[in-house]
Amino acid sequence: AHSALTDLRVVADMHERKAMMAELSDGFVAMPGGVGTLEEIFESLTWLHLGLHDKPCALFNVNAYYDSLINFLNQSVAEGFVKQSSLDKLFVTDQAAQLVDLLNAG
Repeated sequence: AHSALTDLRVVADMHERKAMMAELSDGFVAMPGGVGTLEEIFESLTWLHLGLHDKPCALFNVNAYYDSLINFLNQSVAEGFVKQSSLDKLFVTDQAAQLVDLLNAG
């Protein structure tokens, strides 16, 4: 662990880690990343859809990183696999200030 941390929480496994992160967070923002990032934002979005939390979920679309994913999600809505109301809960922006505003609005 980094020696300058002010708060370190050690957990037994990934499930416990994600549950703790969800409990402590005010919202969920996926910055450009890999499969772990995608898994975490989709789990958060699913939990929002199921009513397990009411925290904002967002994609930080830096340099259009998530454009292909957004197109895929829109296709999933068009083909009836995803409800538009579920997709509407995912905030997408390339502006950091908008993300801060979203999280502050909570």
